[in-house]
Amino acid sequence: MNSKTKEITLIALLSIIIAISGTFKLPGLIPGTEFQMSAPIAIGICATFGFKKYITSGIIASFINLIMGTHTILNVVVAMVFRIIAGGIISYLGTGILIISLAGPIGTIVGRIVMHFIVGTPLKALIIAAFPGMVYTLLSSYFIYKVIKNIVKKTPYNNYLNYMEMG
Repeated sequence: MNSKTKEITLIALLSIIIAISGTFKLPGLIPGTEFQMSAPIAIGICATFGFKKYITSGIIASFINLIMGTHTILNVVVAMVFRIIAGGIISYLGTGILIISLAGPIGTIVGRIVMHFIVGTPLKALIIAAFPGMVYTLLSSYFIYKVIKNIVKKTPYNNYLNYMEMG
């Protein structure tokens, strides 16, 4: 398979993984505090494949979710803010355990700040509702990154790994 076809196939696969994982929500103890599985998976994808493939896949995933009716424009805006912030952090600071663990919660906080300005909901309420998910993301992102990276090493896509191993 030529490299352009292989790259398009990879982007399509990553897009579907992000889109589908965005529809799975683990319930929280308090209503409104559910956790989307896409956050740590997205962090793992970004750290494994790099920002460009991640953001491209994320944009496509957002269109898929919007077209399928599983997300609204507000969901897409918040997801894109998350992707730009978390992906930017990983892109600039590397794939160390602390960076990967904190990128998702920071992206979530900035996404909630943007949501606060769009809908006018008190910021404190948005952060508190997102807090359980931020903890899940903090605890699982590095593990998921390592799992994704180890799986990809054993596939024909191993030449697309992001080798930016920094602290």
